[in-house]
Amino acid sequence: MSKTVLKVQNIEKYYGSSGVVTKAINNISFQVDEGEFIGIMGASGSGKTTLLNCISTIDKVTSGHINIGDKDITELNKKEIAKFRREELGFIFQDFNILDTLTAYENIALALSIMKIDSENIDRRVKEVAETLNITDILNKYPYELSGGEKQRVAAARAIITNPSLILADEPTGALDSKAAKLLLESLEGLNKIRNSTIMMVTHDPFTASYAKRILFIKDGKIFNEIIRGKDSRKEFFNRIIEVVSLLGGDVRDVY
Repeated sequence: MSKTVLKVQNIEKYYGSSGVVTKAINNISFQVDEGEFIGIMGASGSGKTTLLNCISTIDKVTSGHINIGDKDITELNKKEIAKFRREELGFIFQDFNILDTLTAYENIALALSIMKIDSENIDRRVKEVAETLNITDILNKYPYELSGGEKQRVAAARAIITNPSLILADEPTGALDSKAAKLLLESLEGLNKIRNSTIMMVTHDPFTASYAKRILFIKDGKIFNEIIRGKDSRKEFFNRIIEVVSLLGGDVRDVY
């Protein structure tokens, strides 16, 4: 039986006050099992980023519950949230968010240093993830010496180094050219298959989404549709994604 990593129950998120209230998330429920690679898609303003922010503990829900592992993160205080985020979540952002003053190796190792892991163990783990992501030869370089794709793979290595319960990727290919994007997506696919990493990726791009195994489409703060890749080739899944994107209505270009 699959272990449930993420359980989202009836969450709602409101913004605003004095009678002007925006409902960014409207009663969303779903769950993600260990080893899943799930994509979240939707046009600009659909609520997908708010959903990611609530799951990542950056934002708080107005109502409902979010369980990651055995913890209800909606019940944690600030100190508990900081510890939980550090130990249980891995983040990959569109703009890399790696530190310019540290080498690739040091950027990846930083989270383990903060957790007071011994240097021998850190060295072994950094080299393992670097090999998985094919960045062994750039570990001693600084960010200014790296391409965008290399920076993003360093960011991916940093995200998985603590063996988090859940990796959250926010438009991870947004700042990359098509070749670098493809390399990163193949790396994420590899992490999912080889390390059984559980990945949740927000994207507006059908090509990027086609690497996931399941996709939730968000519209007006609600789940509009869900598709599962199953035995489809990536190209077949891409075509099915395009079909749903066209059903979403409005300006389809918003979703590309």
